[in-house]
Amino acid sequence: MMRFPVVLSAPSGVGKTTIARELMKRRGDVGYSVSCTTRHPRATESTGVDYHFLSDAEFISRVNQSEFAEWAVVHGKRYGTLRSEVQCVLDVGRHVLMDIDVQGARQFIASFPASVLVFVLPPSVDALVDRLRVRNTETDAQLAERLRNAHAELQDVGRYHYVVVNDNLDLAVDTVSAIIDAESAKRGRVHALDEQVSELVVRLEEQIARYMK
Repeated sequence: MMRFPVVLSAPSGVGKTTIARELMKRRGDVGYSVSCTTRHPRATESTGVDYHFLSDAEFISRVNQSEFAEWAVVHGKRYGTLRSEVQCVLDVGRHVLMDIDVQGARQFIASFPASVLVFVLPPSVDALVDRLRVRNTETDAQLAERLRNAHAELQDVGRYHYVVVNDNLDLAVDTVSAIIDAESAKRGRVHALDEQVSELVVRLEEQIARYMK
């Protein structure tokens, strides 16, 4: 089977990162591309695991060297995905799970056109606000900014191949997993499909001839 990137996008607080982590636990054929960012790590985050935490100068240097498949400024901080990180996961025979915003997704699919784009929605605005407040990492002004960004990001849903509502985590993970399976079975993604079908046709013709005697 041909491996391909799976891009998960969602407004901040919807749970796309949690979905990505659960998928990686459940599927051995999925790898994660660690993104780069210039923001400071949260208390629970580790460099090289959650993100590659870079200085502004380091990030800009890599942009100038065209190392990113996508990058964008989100909430005042730079985020980006290294082409080398994506290709490394594909080369070992795994789908690449991407956790990137809508700006990044537009650039990324230009670099990797075989990508599958999945937009994750909150069940309601109230649920989104509650999830952001529970994190206790934003001031009211920062919360308002995230909600404004969510409003803008929703305008891009039409660019995505699939939409998943994260009302129940297990169900959302199962749905994204089913999307990966369905996309893997598409005719254009099955390796050497024409040869397989040709072989089946020849064998069927042999059996038809045998029973027609």
